[in-house]
Amino acid sequence: MRIVVVCGAGASSTFVAVKLRSAARSRGAVVEVEPGSASQLESLTGVDVVLVGAHLEYAVPGLRERAAATGTAVAVLPPVSPAALDGDSALDLALSAQATTL
Repeated sequence: MRIVVVCGAGASSTFVAVKLRSAARSRGAVVEVEPGSASQLESLTGVDVVLVGAHLEYAVPGLRERAAATGTAVAVLPPVSPAALDGDSALDLALSAQATTL
């Protein structure tokens, strides 16, 4: 599974990506996680799930429209600090989002 985590500038998404990788590793899940900013998200080809920072929720409708063409799931992360976000919860969110697009 390929997950892209996006935030405004890319810093918060890096924290979340690290936590997601750790959670996936502890579960034995094969997951590729990439952090980035919303402005860097050009192509969704090959992306299974995009996790969007809560502060970018306004961009989700447009992102979902783009994602429909590639079958990419889009989910919004909970409105908590990246430092407080639990990697297992973020992974569960990604898995749940992907399951709804299959």
